[in-house]
Amino acid sequence: MKNGRAKEALRIFDQMRMSDSKPDSATMVGVLPACSHLGALQQGKSFHNYIIRSGFESDVSVATALIDMYAKCGSIQIARKLFDRMPKRDVVSWSAMISGYGMHGHGDDSLTLFSQMQEIGVKPNDVTFISVLSACSHAGLINESWEYFHSMDRDYHIAPRVEHYSCMVDLLGRAGHLDEAHDFIKKMPLEAHVGVWGALLSACRIHCNIKLGEIAAERLFDLDPAHSGYYVLLSNIYATAGRWDDVKNLRMMMKDRGLEKKPGCSFIEVDNKVHAFLVGDRSHSQSGQIYGMLDSLAGRMVEAGYVPNTNFVLHDVEEEIKEHMLGTHSEKLAIAFGLINTSPGTPIRITKNLRVCGDCHSATKFISKIAKREIIVRDLNRFHHFKDGFCSCKDYW
Repeated sequence: MKNGRAKEALRIFDQMRMSDSKPDSATMVGVLPACSHLGALQQGKSFHNYIIRSGFESDVSVATALIDMYAKCGSIQIARKLFDRMPKRDVVSWSAMISGYGMHGHGDDSLTLFSQMQEIGVKPNDVTFISVLSACSHAGLINESWEYFHSMDRDYHIAPRVEHYSCMVDLLGRAGHLDEAHDFIKKMPLEAHVGVWGALLSACRIHCNIKLGEIAAERLFDLDPAHSGYYVLLSNIYATAGRWDDVKNLRMMMKDRGLEKKPGCSFIEVDNKVHAFLVGDRSHSQSGQIYGMLDSLAGRMVEAGYVPNTNFVLHDVEEEIKEHMLGTHSEKLAIAFGLINTSPGTPIRITKNLRVCGDCHSATKFISKIAKREIIVRDLNRFHHFKDGFCSCKDYW
């Protein structure tokens, strides 16, 4: 799983179970992250049943891997039940649960759990503080994050690593404190790596700050010139500002350097099979039904007040074309597929490899109300729980 080949990991595990080889606890710790990566909750539950039958559930590492899997597959309540049932927990278990709450936007629950951990004498480590600071970032808890950041060295003699500084830049940037985030980077006692500058560039994309975005991008081009995502982020900032010549120049630069944009891809698991969709995808056997469902939803959404936000189409084309491009984003295709292939009233779970765009976020709120479904989307940064026309992130992501 270290190389991200989750589907292959699951396939090899199935072959292992059909052979004479019997998976042990270490194998289960290794395969559960594949389910997490794909959002394959049904397969994860199947593995959980195997773990119970094999007597591995009492293993702290296995139980922790299960908590992490359920949290990353969108079932934070099951993750917490497993955590509470653990007869013995180590710092990794606590950190996993704190992290799980954080990625779902439950910052207060993360911090409450961290306080409980301290009260019973479990000493946090550097990874725990990454989980805590990340939870603060997703919930916009700026004052609390500064207190935890300073407490690392003051109370626990843990020297902040570059990953902790990255969390602080991410938090400040999300909150719109871009100049403060930049000053923080300049005063760092450590050399800022791609995670730090990447956090600032992402924040500049959210808030369309061209000046700081260019500064962050230049540093990233020097540090990791082969990473196409940084060029795309700066290009998106230019596109949002209508600077199409700069967009064209960046795309030419990418072409000259042999770089390609990573396509947006959304995954949905139905009947123990993971289906993947790309933007504008028509390769699925049910494409006709999927696009028919999207057409049906589009009219009802407009009646309910939905207005396509064409600012998120980062191409210099006519408005009508922009609206069509928005309508075929990968997560919308996956949601339509889920509506067709799952029972009415059941949750729909989507995993996306990139940050969900603002228009898809708005559209999914409308779809959740119209279809009377809870739609759970995990994007690159966090979870979004859509229900009755609202999102758990409260439009802060």
